[in-house]
Amino acid sequence: MRALLSVSDKTGIVEFAQALHSLGVTLLSTGGTAKLLSDKGLPVTEVAEVTNFPEMLDGRVKTLHPKVHGGLLARRELPEHMAALKEQGIETIDLLVVNLYPFEATVAKAGCTLADAIENIDIGGPAMVRSAAKNWKDVGVVTDAGQYEAVIAELKAAGKLSDKLRFALSVAAFNRIAQYDGAISDYLSSVTFEEEKLAESYVPARNLFPGQSNGQFIKVQDLRYGENSHQQAALYRDLYPAPGSLVTGVQLQGKELSYNNIADADAAWECVKSFEAPACVIVKHANPCGVAVGKDAHEAYAKAFQTDPTSAFGGIIAFNRTVDKAAAEAVVKQFVEVLMAPDFTAEALEIFKPKVNVRLMKIAMPKGGASAWDQGRNAMDAKRVGSGLLLQTADNHELALADLKVVTVKQPTSEELQDLLFAWKVAKYVKSNAIVFCKNGMTMGVGAGQMSRLDSARIASIKAEAAKLSLQGTVVASDAFFPFRDGLDVVVDAGATCVAQPGGSMRDQEVIDAANERGVAMVFTGVRHFRH
Repeated sequence: MRALLSVSDKTGIVEFAQALHSLGVTLLSTGGTAKLLSDKGLPVTEVAEVTNFPEMLDGRVKTLHPKVHGGLLARRELPEHMAALKEQGIETIDLLVVNLYPFEATVAKAGCTLADAIENIDIGGPAMVRSAAKNWKDVGVVTDAGQYEAVIAELKAAGKLSDKLRFALSVAAFNRIAQYDGAISDYLSSVTFEEEKLAESYVPARNLFPGQSNGQFIKVQDLRYGENSHQQAALYRDLYPAPGSLVTGVQLQGKELSYNNIADADAAWECVKSFEAPACVIVKHANPCGVAVGKDAHEAYAKAFQTDPTSAFGGIIAFNRTVDKAAAEAVVKQFVEVLMAPDFTAEALEIFKPKVNVRLMKIAMPKGGASAWDQGRNAMDAKRVGSGLLLQTADNHELALADLKVVTVKQPTSEELQDLLFAWKVAKYVKSNAIVFCKNGMTMGVGAGQMSRLDSARIASIKAEAAKLSLQGTVVASDAFFPFRDGLDVVVDAGATCVAQPGGSMRDQEVIDAANERGVAMVFTGVRHFRH
């Protein structure tokens, strides 16, 4: 058995080569890999000795040769293939170990020049990988150090690789090539080419939206069904998921997550991550129906649940703090589909153990504490349309106190300003048109997803009344401007004393005048948060 080893990332390659050698495998290698193995005392033959052709063009050409690709591509069961190899003096290669030039890591560096990017486009590596992967029945192809252990285990046990493993390695290899070529395409089609600036030091400007989008996603699991039972579905994750994102979570107990569970869980998780203080978010049908902050997880939950106990039934609950015994004892009394948190105490896990259908999800806090939650945010949002894709930068805008512009005679109190910032965070995660009443770090009424902002305002008031919550002295956040004064009148009639809205309507002055007439404070945020 002969193996050709040519790796850019040399993690674990020496140990892997030593294990191959101990099993009687003949080692071939190139350049730096060959030198490393030789320095470690391993008998290794340089590919240049096999091809009788030296590496050239600064290593751009070294394995692009019939004695390499013939050895990889020949079908062992075809006599004519084997006769052709014998005639040309070509020996078979049974195992290929290749990882590619670090193109993705190179272009991710600040100040990456076009020249550096181009030189990190691997040619010979992908060519060999494709040859070996195509001929998977006869050749094993290893493209990741994580595969070394499985390969050695089979070779030790059976002296050869099974068809099942060779096929799996082939699939992984073609996936890796697709990822690699996609990254190259994404980079090159994002470059703003300026001929007059071409030089070794040229760092090109890059378009946020490349000429071709090659998103890469890896399947996590098949789902029982999609949004409805007649639809099929699966969950995929980004090739490189951000720490603290939903897909990095671990399910600790409960039934398998459904399509709708995952969609709602993501809405809850993204919302709860936006708070620094201990917070709880309860979501139903992708809308927050209760959000609150408190001194701890238990208090935050009690306040969030109070907003809308009816909608909370069968909801998705997310905490940005560890769920302890007190919080668990409160939550377990309710019917909950999914409960998410950075962690659970042992006591909390025991409390939920009898509730075998409750899905508990642990999503580790990124390093850096609560302020590091931003690491888990999507950079881009995508939405499918007929035979197309809408891409946009994600709505990660955070409003600061200094961003608020008071436009009324009445000035907000310091308490109202803090509640406005809280309400604004919540409104960002409520489907448009969104109206959110808040007080003392707690949602008091949420109106979501209506065709009319006026209807959303009315529904938020109705929700508060049903929950027996007084809206007197509340603040209101509206995710977009009030096109007429009628929406403002509804929230003021309900008891609001302060309102935040983006502004930007041709009737802004009419609404401001109405606020002054009603004796309430109003601030403009200068930014809206449509969520469709």
